[in-house]
Amino acid sequence: MAENDQLSPWWSAARRADVRPFLSARTAITRAIREWFDAQGFIEIETGILQVSPGNETHLHAQRTELVAAGGERVTRYLRTSPEFSCKKLLAAGETRIFELARVFRDRERGELHLPEFTMLEWYRANATYDAVMADSVVIIAHAAQATGIGRFSFRGRLADPFAEPELLTVAGAFGRFAGIDLLATIADGKGDRDGLAAMAANKVRISDDDTWSDIFSKILVEHVEPHLGQGRLTVLFEYPAPEAALARTKASDPRVAERFEIYACGVELANGFGELTNAPEQRLRFMQAMDEKQRRYGERYPLDDDFLDAVGHMPDCSGVALGFDRLVMLASGALRIDQVVWTPPSGDA
Repeated sequence: MAENDQLSPWWSAARRADVRPFLSARTAITRAIREWFDAQGFIEIETGILQVSPGNETHLHAQRTELVAAGGERVTRYLRTSPEFSCKKLLAAGETRIFELARVFRDRERGELHLPEFTMLEWYRANATYDAVMADSVVIIAHAAQATGIGRFSFRGRLADPFAEPELLTVAGAFGRFAGIDLLATIADGKGDRDGLAAMAANKVRISDDDTWSDIFSKILVEHVEPHLGQGRLTVLFEYPAPEAALARTKASDPRVAERFEIYACGVELANGFGELTNAPEQRLRFMQAMDEKQRRYGERYPLDDDFLDAVGHMPDCSGVALGFDRLVMLASGALRIDQVVWTPPSGDA
């Protein structure tokens, strides 16, 4: 690309020519994924973007807006960070296999792998274990690669074969292998022993006095574990510790861990899946604790969606996955950055 082309707007013909192959790949992948879901008996849904609550996890940051009602009163609403709440209400209503290519929004996110507005592929199976949606995820990633004809994924010098048998690795196993930490020894009654984990990680990551167990866990994961994941083939990282369960149910045979998994390729997280929690009081408690921590850390909290929490208690046993569609397209098209695979950049970008 010529230097003057770099200074031209994103919609200039010269700049578009550089990314057009990536966008063609996006179209092919979208078509292939829709065909796969249709063949599996899923229904494609569309859920609302404006929500009472954008999600209630500590480190999720939402964009907010204001509605003016007919009487002139102003009501705060949030742009969703995920379609999860609406999808689960549909499960409670009786839907059994649903998927959505959802436009979602998050603040404090911009970089090679992050956009403030992006596409999330989310799907749910009623009456299915999380092993089933784990298998779905592996197949969908391979379908994306097949749609573009790419033989392997590549990112930051790392390679992964999307067609190879994936590596299955527990989070505890990964912490032991790559960080020399006995993670499960620091968990009891669904809670993490902050001081115990800090002692194990003292010479491995920088620890601040106000770091929680989850903060230390995240630092070890990012610095010592994630760089090793998805090397040569996909890695399915599963059995997340109970303090990191979010909206997943804990494992009946070992309450120290949850039915949660993530899938990595080339060190990039692609998917996050759960065996879904259907205990409404437990979900409310988790949300309240997370919002207390958000208030302590960021000075803000988001409201709870009581309608969603009511629906949780009416959901069937089910499992679901959120997959970063733009990241998948980036790896399956050979793009170097996530902004090369979106049709228009976030508002304000050149």
